Amino acid sequence: MSEKRDRNGLTEAEAIARHRSKNYPKPALTADIAVFARQGEGWKLLMIRRGGHPYLGCWALPGGFAEEGERVEQSAARELEEETGVSGLPLSLVGIYSAPRRDPRGWTVSAAYAVRLPEGTIDAEAGDDAEAACWMDVRFDANGRAFPALPEGDGIAFDHAQIIADAAAAVL
Repeated sequence: MSEKRDRNGLTEAEAIARHRSKNYPKPALTADIAVFARQGEGWKLLMIRRGGHPYLGCWALPGGFAEEGERVEQSAARELEEETGVSGLPLSLVGIYSAPRRDPRGWTVSAAYAVRLPEGTIDAEAGDDAEAACWMDVRFDANGRAFPALPEGDGIAFDHAQIIADAAAAVL
């Protein structure tokens, strides 16, 4: 049986040998995690205050860059633990966020995950590049879209408002 050839007459081995990955721009890969906890009749969301640029001092979901050779699910679990001390949670994929300029540092694609804790929060403590970690009340607008009740005058980093709304719609 002969090897299959593509429309250019190349075998798979020949096509792979000719491939030049430098011809394809590559985004940075990140993971963001929305952890929701039932608190009485309402919900809480685990947030971090960024300790570095960009968005220094703004609130964000725990998350960060994938390391080379790491599955993005592993990145999510690692970043959650590094930034908040929280580990061992079952992460569910919410979606992929790839809008151009979502990160001012360059082209970044994020896999967003969500977790819904059945009742009560768990201890979280800021670590790594997080200045603070805390549980914030979740509010809902007239359309049922979730958002964190940030302290007056504080902002939210990146496109995390959209990720929070999507994550809440998926798991609450």
